[in-house]
Amino acid sequence: MSYDVVLLVEQALTLDDATRVHSLHEGVEDPIYHVLLPLEDAAARIESAMGTLSAAEYLGSAMIMNEIDLDAVREEAKDEAEKALEQTLKVLTTSGAAAHGELVQDPVKALRSKVAAVDGREAIIMTRPHVVAEFFHVDWSHQARRHLDVPVLHLIEHENFDEQAGEGEGVSGM
Repeated sequence: MSYDVVLLVEQALTLDDATRVHSLHEGVEDPIYHVLLPLEDAAARIESAMGTLSAAEYLGSAMIMNEIDLDAVREEAKDEAEKALEQTLKVLTTSGAAAHGELVQDPVKALRSKVAAVDGREAIIMTRPHVVAEFFHVDWSHQARRHLDVPVLHLIEHENFDEQAGEGEGVSGM
């Protein structure tokens, strides 16, 4: 019987991230990681970029917005996500883990579905720090904990366990 872990990541993992995740299952025989990486929405990507503009810049860029090719932005976002997923799977297998992955649209819904589909034993969510979302309990980890009957661990990407233990959820999962 396999020990399936569903891993929701926000961006490509480094080898250190993958090694850290795999180290959590040292006593488990042949864990299998099912990686989910959200595909960024092209319109949201443009809105985010526009949010950094001043009012004068925004008004001047209105005409440019009409010329933006959403399909091209969507394709670029998909290419970047595929590369990030490929890198993540590569570093997980380099760390000695078995890993499969897919791009997803709705991260928490996909996490719930994948945990159910593979009879996942736990979920690990790796993100950058999201202070505001975490404060209001609307981040992926809090949402997942409300909907899953398996342990959910939130880890911060690119930080070791000691760095995470001092703040936020860290390794305690609290």
